[in-house]
Amino acid sequence: MLLQCRNITYRYPHGEALVFNQLNCRLADPGFHGLFGPSGVGKSTLARIIAGEIIGFAGEITRPDNAVMLYSCNTERLPGWSSVGDHLAKVTPASQLPLLRELITAFDLNSCLDSRFSQLSLGQKNRANLTRYLLQDFDLLIMDESLANVDEATRKQIIATIKKMFPDKYFLYISHSVAEVSTFCARILVLRDVLKSPQIIEVAGRDQHGDTAMDRAVLERTMLEIVHAA
Repeated sequence: MLLQCRNITYRYPHGEALVFNQLNCRLADPGFHGLFGPSGVGKSTLARIIAGEIIGFAGEITRPDNAVMLYSCNTERLPGWSSVGDHLAKVTPASQLPLLRELITAFDLNSCLDSRFSQLSLGQKNRANLTRYLLQDFDLLIMDESLANVDEATRKQIIATIKKMFPDKYFLYISHSVAEVSTFCARILVLRDVLKSPQIIEVAGRDQHGDTAMDRAVLERTMLEIVHAA
């Protein structure tokens, strides 16, 4: 097990209402896992607590001492003083350059390499930023709407590529699409309103790999289970 959150209680600074109250969750196995819930329920806040970006909460988070947990989101920006290709090359160790080339091809970024970040579409920006994170050393990568504004076919290709290239890593994928988390995630942590107990319910996903055929009826049952849990 990589991560276990026990009795996490938290309110925003200067806020009166609790965001989390005795919240419990875990990531037991490597793979692609989802974090799903209504807007405003605290998905990004929980992700940032797990990544160590937010402190001041009550409760306990258990993880290996040397575990590296990264948080990426769709509002991050790359520096604008060089091209996207130059920036990615500069932040990539020589040993990782083959991986960089593979990710650029899989994420359809070849046409963007000579452009500055500000010249890219929103979907291209998110793909370039995600590439930067995948080149780092990590145990868990949290992807907070990291593929927003990316078309469905490319998003599916990127997720399949990540699963193939990083089978021993942990991913926590935050998305507002119940169909997406149902299809691609092995387990889905359904985050609910703080007044509900338990605040997180775990649902088994379909964990699709590549172009594996998906039983529509089974997928719809999973989606229904997630919606009911929320």
